[in-house]
Amino acid sequence: MLLIYTHKKSPRLLYIFKLMLTELLGIPFKITECSDDFKCYNGPKFSYTTAPIENELFFMCKPLLFEKDIHEPTLQFFDWNGLKVFFPTGKSSVFPFDIFSAAFYLVSRYEEYLPYKKDAHERFDASESIAFKYNFLDKPLVNYWAKLLGEKLKNHFPEIEIKKPSYKFISTIDIDNAYAYKEKGLVRTLGGIGKSLISFNLEELKERISVLTGKQKDPYDTFNYLQYISEKYKLNSIYFFLLADYGPNDKNVPYQSTLLQKQIHSIADYAEVGIHPGYSSNADKQKLQIEHQRLEKILNRHITKSRQHFLKLSLPYTYRNLIELDITDDYTMGYASMPGFRASIANAFNFYDLDSETETKLRIHPFMIMEGTFKYYLHQNPDDFILSAKKLIDETKKVNGEFISLWHNDSLSDMGIWSGWRKAYEEMIKYAIK
Repeated sequence: MLLIYTHKKSPRLLYIFKLMLTELLGIPFKITECSDDFKCYNGPKFSYTTAPIENELFFMCKPLLFEKDIHEPTLQFFDWNGLKVFFPTGKSSVFPFDIFSAAFYLVSRYEEYLPYKKDAHERFDASESIAFKYNFLDKPLVNYWAKLLGEKLKNHFPEIEIKKPSYKFISTIDIDNAYAYKEKGLVRTLGGIGKSLISFNLEELKERISVLTGKQKDPYDTFNYLQYISEKYKLNSIYFFLLADYGPNDKNVPYQSTLLQKQIHSIADYAEVGIHPGYSSNADKQKLQIEHQRLEKILNRHITKSRQHFLKLSLPYTYRNLIELDITDDYTMGYASMPGFRASIANAFNFYDLDSETETKLRIHPFMIMEGTFKYYLHQNPDDFILSAKKLIDETKKVNGEFISLWHNDSLSDMGIWSGWRKAYEEMIKYAIK
């Protein structure tokens, strides 16, 4: 058992010690505020406080983990061991920075509680983050720091056993719009036909008619392909279904559609299924509850996984709403505009509610890359996507993390603007699982 001395216990401190030591390194620990007990202990130990007690392994602390308010701390960045670090400490400290305060700042998403400029969808954009500004968005810093911490503890206490998590790959698919033309209802179908005529888009009109008359498969209906790929590569897959009422940013087919419900059942036979809360439900708990109940009723089971449509995430409110519905795992943590590690970590972690200063049981699963980022934000091609994906996969493998990708059923149609992207999807999978 590793004994840690600190001058004051706090919820923040307990949370980050549990994450860094127990979850990432597999090291059990105990905390004491009694210096005499610490001095008498003969096993592995270190102190986390303002000054060393004797000649122990000493980690100098900054105030962050002992505070109860949210304010803008001074972040002084510098390079150390090839990594970006901040919260510098004195020379007597094992590391030249407060590893625990820095990790807490990143994983708790502390900066997202501070004032920031919201994007067009009222989100915290990648460009606002310190990870982007200081060029470490492509690095799971918290994992790397934990690795260095483990090595330091092992060097001082050879008897310590370190148990690292295993690398995983999870393919997630968002079903924003199950079908391009089918199951849209008379009004939306006529509207689509009229739009095609007004814009003289005769190819789209021809395709729509061919699909509706059964002569051609709906281009967004890539579900047989997805099942084939899942079985071929033995993937751990999760599908998130949008079941919101129709709106400007929620354009899926009606949840009452027999065909859609049949498709949901079919997918649930070989993969996990979660709710994809609609755009407007992010600020409306009642809508969120209704959408969640719709999926539960369709599958006749409790749904515990979610990812927000448009990746709308407002801390801590989005996560609080999910917790009220007994959602246990959320996959929204990532940026729409840039690939990378939004929380600077490549593993799942419990959400820490900074406003209430409590660790929750909601597990946050960060995703690293989304195909839409390259198409709509970076305006890049499948080759650019693969290059970035491989780099992020390499980073995740180095730290035994959980690499999560985000794709959509329509982007795998291999038609129109998505021509060539199927190949990129499979290339990513092959690289991720090898």
